[in-house]
Amino acid sequence: MKGGKIKMPDRKGNNKNSKDKRKNNNGDDDYNPRFRKMRKKVCFLCSNKEVELDYKNPEQLKKFINEKGKILPRRATGACAKHQRRITNTIKRARHIAVLPYTQG
Repeated sequence: MKGGKIKMPDRKGNNKNSKDKRKNNNGDDDYNPRFRKMRKKVCFLCSNKEVELDYKNPEQLKKFINEKGKILPRRATGACAKHQRRITNTIKRARHIAVLPYTQG
């Protein structure tokens, strides 16, 4: 056999390449079963227009910091760029007037 792939029969006796087995229902060639596409997060502040960030409300700001007190990135909070900047400035204001601690633990 010259230059061709050898097709091996599977358990049912069908001849299939390994690439044929990797295809998903959409016929996508680059399908990897270990990697699933994540659903895009919607900005919490854009979707709820009545919610306003307030540096005097630490319970609201605790959603945007981790257990060490670091500000969470956009990919974790799901906020848009405009609101992530506003979140960052609000947390820094709250830290400055000692409503939130700079570090925890």
